[in-house]
Formats: sequence, structure tokens, C-alpha cells
Amino acid sequence: MAFQCQRDCYMQEFITTVVSCSPAELKVENSGKNEKVTGFNVILKDTILFPEGGGQPDDRGTIGTVPVLRVTRQGSEAVHFVESALEVGLEARLKVDWERRFDHMQQHTGQHLVTALADTMFGYKTTSWELGRQRSTIELNTAVVKPGEMEALEKAVNQKIRDRVAVTVQLLSLDDPVVEKVRTRGLPDDHAGPVRIIDINGVDANMCCGTHVSNLSHLQVIKILGTEKGKKNKTNLIFLAGNRVLKYAERSYSTERSLTSLLKTGAGDHVEAVDKLQKSVKVLQKNNLNLLRDMAVLIAQNFKNNPNRGKLFCLHRKDGDNEFMNIIANEIGTEDTVLFLTVGDEKGMGLFLLTGPVGIVDELGPRVAELLEGKGAGKNGRFQGKANRMARRGEVEALLQERSHHCSSLEE
Repeated sequence: MAFQCQRDCYMQEFITTVVSCSPAELKVENSGKNEKVTGFNVILKDTILFPEGGGQPDDRGTIGTVPVLRVTRQGSEAVHFVESALEVGLEARLKVDWERRFDHMQQHTGQHLVTALADTMFGYKTTSWELGRQRSTIELNTAVVKPGEMEALEKAVNQKIRDRVAVTVQLLSLDDPVVEKVRTRGLPDDHAGPVRIIDINGVDANMCCGTHVSNLSHLQVIKILGTEKGKKNKTNLIFLAGNRVLKYAERSYSTERSLTSLLKTGAGDHVEAVDKLQKSVKVLQKNNLNLLRDMAVLIAQNFKNNPNRGKLFCLHRKDGDNEFMNIIANEIGTEDTVLFLTVGDEKGMGLFLLTGPVGIVDELGPRVAELLEGKGAGKNGRFQGKANRMARRGEVEALLQERSHHCSSLEE
């Protein structure tokens, strides 16, 4: 069947009846983690909330005052997931999140237009597409595109928008001869009812279940951001349509103003200014590394020249690295001295190195990693790794002191 959202994509409110309501669970993403939400699957007599399909995400909205968290299609039914039970037979008013819906209409119709003209102009077929949260991607069956093709394609699609080409919807039976002539990647296995054809007048006719604008002028504009290498000799074309172009321009201008303020240069000089800044940073990093290496040698020599040095040397430095620790270890030597060196956040994450007599290091290395709540490995008298809780360095030093008579401890 065709839902009301497919018969009239612009309808924002609709009165319908609750047909069924059954307990259900839904997996939702919360702060990057999947969580299970307990609720109910609701089937309505008809709906203006589009269920996910055809590469288009589902709608959001409300049934009465109850938010709809997900809409999926099961056969000929649209299933609405809500957290509160709804009485069967209840007459309810549906409202669609129009901003989300119209955005999806613009991106989806934009994809049809770009796909059709990429095929007509260059013979590039669309093999898949993704309507992303910020930008959309069309996968083309070509390993490369030639210089100038995307510029020509963008010019052509925007001309069709300016021509105000009509977009119509037809519902045809599967055996209708017209169906055989339209572009399609195949019907889903559980398809039931008439075949829905989206016809961009004189441009493209395509089987599609999604929601679309009724005229290309409603797309406003399409911006092809560029292409990137896809999988298996494919090319991904990245584009924005309609309001997303306006939002992109707004974000870009805001970024431009911020960079102008930070770099103290006009927009046209931003790239050159950042390039100079990066080169300066590389020079500073190189100088800093050289200073750290020199400091590591001096620290080691100072310890070796100390007549009262013990059998244990402990050091932490916030801005060191693995090379810094290894230089100290190499300079001091580990035949009869245990070295416990750490770099990084004094209380959080960092790196550690334990060196010394093979027997002691083999015995205590795993214990040191455990105390620092990290992981490590080693051989030949060296055990090093990553620490997640550097604040426990004191416990490690106490453990090592049990095996030594004296500890020369230096904290910088």
C-alpha cells in the first residue's frame, strides 16, 4: 500500500486511528553507546510518518502528545515505536517533524536528479547512496571522474532547478508496461501493492518509496562538494541540497570569521597563514625534541656522577616521550640499577618504562602495568607500555623500593 506520507509528502498533520499496540524494545544510540528502550510498537490505520526505506531515514513526529522514536516498515505496515501505550481504536492526530522531513525530501529528490544527469551526461550509474546527517553520498560505478565533469554536472542540475521542472508520483500495478521502462535497483522481497514511480518530467522516472518535492524549484540549489575514492573501483560523489547548502554557507562563514580573528589575516590568506604556522610548529617541535634528548643525557650523567646513588632511579616528566625514557635508560645502563621512568599526565594517562636486571624486570613488569591500570610488554630487561592511572606511581615506587636499599627520586 501507499501511505498518506507517500500520497501527499507535504501533509504535516493527519487524523488517524490506532489499530494495534504491543510491547516492544528499541535500540537507540546515546553518547556513542547503544541502549535498549522499552516501549510499544503501534500500527495506525494510515500514517504521514515515513518508515525508513529507499535509502531515506525515517520520520520523527508525534501521535497526539506521544513522541515517535522510530518508524519502520514491516510488509505493508508502518510500525511506530513509542514509549507510552496507546489505546486501540483511539483517534489520534499525527504531526510530522517538518524540518527533518523537508530536508529528507530535498536530499532524496536531489539524489534522483544528480543520479539521472550523471548517467545521461557521462554514463555513470548509481550503485548505492546514503542520506547522511550533514551531507549525502552517491556511489558511482566508475573508478575516476574526469576533470571538469563534476563542475558540468553541478551546472546542469542547477539549471533544471531554475527551469522549475515538475516532479510527479504515479502508482502503477506491477504488470504495467510503464514499469519495465523506469530506472530501478529492484523491489524489496516483501513488497506488496502498487509500484510507486517518481517522475522528474523529461529527466528521470524511477521506482522509489521515499518522499520527494513536487517541483525541482523546491530544491533551491545543489552543491557538489567533490568526489573521493570509493570501494571496488567506485567513486563517491558528495553533495548537499536545499537548506543544507544554506547551513553549510553559514557554518563556513562563521569558520572564516573565526580564522580571520585568530590568524589576523583576510580570508584569502588563511591557507598561507596556516601553512606558515604549521611549519613554525614543526620547527618548535624539532627544537623541543632536541632539548629533551639533551636533558635526558644530562639527567643520566647526573645520576651516574652521584657518589651516593642507589640501586633504584625513579623519574617522571610530563612532556617526555618513549625516546626520552630510552635515552636515559641507555645512558645509565641497567646491569645493577632498576629504572622506573614515566612521562605524561601526572594523574591520568601516560607511558612507563621499567629497566634493570632481567630477573627483577621479568618479575615486576606485569605488576607495574597492573598497578598503573595499563598494558605493557618487554624482554631482555626492559618492560614498557601505556598507563591509564599515573597517579599510582607512588605505589609502584614503593614496590620497587622493597627490592632496593636506596631510591634517588627526581620529580619535574
